[in-house]
Amino acid sequence: QVQLVESGGGLVQAGGSLRLSCAASGRTFSYSAMGWFRQAPGKEREFVATTNWHGVSTDYADSVKGRFTIARDNAKNTVYLQMDSLKPEDTAVYYCAARTSSARSSSLENYDYWGQGTQVTVSS
Repeated sequence: QVQLVESGGGLVQAGGSLRLSCAASGRTFSYSAMGWFRQAPGKEREFVATTNWHGVSTDYADSVKGRFTIARDNAKNTVYLQMDSLKPEDTAVYYCAARTSSARSSSLENYDYWGQGTQVTVSS
């Protein structure tokens, strides 16, 4: 089992920045690929970013490329999502997810563990 707890969400003006954190406990975190997803009101949950177990291989949704950065610190069992140049359309609940595989993935169905989510609201 893996427990995931997100933090760092909040209210920010358009153009601002936030850094989300996801603290993991339980199963060996270092060998798990991690991902960030988000869900806006009335919409399906969508892929944002993913990283492999080592943090070297990453992938991003087109809508956040060049603005968001995913990183991990295996010594701290934590994965981060740095969000810059935020837009009102980035408003959503952001979820951290973990795979039992070490390979990154942009597909929701490939993730085995999910956090409770943290709200990000970007005002115009």
